[in-house]
Amino acid sequence: MKNYALLNNVDHQDMRVITDHSAELGDDLMYAVTFPAEFRNVQAHYPILFFADQNNEEIYPVALFGFQQKENLFLTDRGWDASYIPASVQREPFLIGTQKKKDDPNGEHQRMVSIDTQSPKLSTERGERLFEPLGGTTPYLERMANLLESMHEGYAHGIDFVRALQAHELLETVTLEIELKDGSQNQLLGFQTVNEDKLKDLAGETLKMFSEKGFLAPLFMVIASMASMEKLVDRKNLSLD
Repeated sequence: MKNYALLNNVDHQDMRVITDHSAELGDDLMYAVTFPAEFRNVQAHYPILFFADQNNEEIYPVALFGFQQKENLFLTDRGWDASYIPASVQREPFLIGTQKKKDDPNGEHQRMVSIDTQSPKLSTERGERLFEPLGGTTPYLERMANLLESMHEGYAHGIDFVRALQAHELLETVTLEIELKDGSQNQLLGFQTVNEDKLKDLAGETLKMFSEKGFLAPLFMVIASMASMEKLVDRKNLSLD
């Protein structure tokens, strides 16, 4: 179970983060949330689908890594077998938290870096240091803070992106039938994808609006990413050897 705490150079002075990737380190993920700003890199390796979060009813774009829970077909003995890893995986075990600004009469909050104190990626013996011996932040922690900030902005844009797709009825539930080389039949359920027929029928003004809001290029990258589904099936077949 995750347990986030605001990061500080007193309680977490000796903490390090293991940047390797393995199932033991919590990377046995079937999919991970992604956002339009990284679709160009994501679509080169992973199918991009949409998944409904049952907790808050939002729909998020996700990068698909496997066909069943806790299956990540990109994990090998050498680590993660792809040149790009989605930001939501890279940022582990960090998250953006909030804290009330001191002496602010309006009670406004500021964003702070939080860390999952229960993460298997944490160590005091190996990995990237978070703080320098005198308390300053390390270049690694600064990179993670910048990544979290870009993700914060990217997720907000991603929510607007998905809501625009919903408003124009461009998402549809998809059931993928997958036959493996051992003859087994598998179904991928619970995801949505872009309805290409409805996309073709969009009016010029709608396409212009999508382009102005930065939605059009990511939309076509989602479609292009489906070419990675066959490569994912190939990885699954190799895992059966």
